[in-house]
Amino acid sequence: MPLSGTMLAVSAYAELSSALDLGTSRASQGLSRRLELASGTGAGKADRVFSDRRTIAASGSEDLDLAGVLLDAFGAQITFARVKGLIVAAAAGNTNNVVLGAASSNPWATLLGATHTLTLRPGAFVAVGTGVADATGYAVTAGTGDLLKVANSAAGTSVTYDIHIIGASA
Repeated sequence: MPLSGTMLAVSAYAELSSALDLGTSRASQGLSRRLELASGTGAGKADRVFSDRRTIAASGSEDLDLAGVLLDAFGAQITFARVKGLIVAAAAGNTNNVVLGAASSNPWATLLGATHTLTLRPGAFVAVGTGVADATGYAVTAGTGDLLKVANSAAGTSVTYDIHIIGASA
């Protein structure tokens, strides 16, 4: 089944201003990136997508197995060999943080390393994309480097997060 309309885009814009004697000075600053992927498995291509809203109990965690356990929107099992784009967003209504990374076994280490984590405070998000010419992306190694740990940082309340993974099967 071909994948179409695959795009990851992120943009930031800010304007600094300062009052002067005879006017106002402004400095506009912006940065945006856009990744459009064709259907397939090589450079600039993807053929797998996983998207879900998930909830983790207080003080709990889960390991998302990127190679052979996740299901796509049609219930088919997904095996990522390479991740080309990733977006994770913590719900604004969370009390606790969502923590990504550092699975105790078989960690997916090509993004954060084996022991590092990334903390998403309530309402925070992170987006990672590869370059269109990058055929490797963030490699997934089935059985030894395929678990993305997602954890609730504390006790007391559950956390909810949205995740969207775009990648290739080879």
